Amino acid sequence: MAKFHLEHHKVDAISWLRAAVLGANDGIVSTASLLVGVVAANASHESVLLTGVAGLLAGAMSMATGEYVSVHSQADSEHAALSQEREELATDPEGEHRELMGIYMRRGLNQETAHQVATQLMAHDALDAHARDELGISETTAARPVQAAIVSALSFAVGAALPLAVVLLAPAATLLPAIVVAALLSLAVLGAVAAKTGGANLWKGALRVSVWSSLAMGCTAAIGSFFGATL
Repeated sequence: MAKFHLEHHKVDAISWLRAAVLGANDGIVSTASLLVGVVAANASHESVLLTGVAGLLAGAMSMATGEYVSVHSQADSEHAALSQEREELATDPEGEHRELMGIYMRRGLNQETAHQVATQLMAHDALDAHARDELGISETTAARPVQAAIVSALSFAVGAALPLAVVLLAPAATLLPAIVVAALLSLAVLGAVAAKTGGANLWKGALRVSVWSSLAMGCTAAIGSFFGATL
């Protein structure tokens, strides 16, 4: 008896990786940039720390809210499409069968095989077959708003905690370069890990996030220095 051939692909991790990486990346970039701007403006250590904590909390809630609203909109669209499909299956099962046949024939099956596959799958679970093959909705791709919101908020908080830790530990005289170096190193590692998990090139992933993050911190440093010198 032949054994089942199981494969695990990098794409299996995309759903959770996206929210986690984006959250952590945003946490590091936004908080480090905010702190760099405040430090460049010659703010006191207490003000810098308070700004960082406020940025962490506000950013985490913003990430959670944005992700929840976005993914919930996707979930609403999926539910509406499934409701419509359920009604069509109830009112016109033969037409839905032909539609499923057509999908399989466009994928390369001949008419007889497509008819057999559509018949068997609809007999097993018609809505699931149409959701997966007609609408592109499956268990692995279905929208999960609460999960996405929690992952985004937690990953943002973890990322934002790194530049905050630098503020707590680094001497005041070296605070600005310490934040920049720690942020860029952690972002490079994060970019490389994300690229590795997704099966992409490590160096390109690390370089991409480092370059754009350097620009963000450079802009806030320039603004902070300007206002620090004029106020």
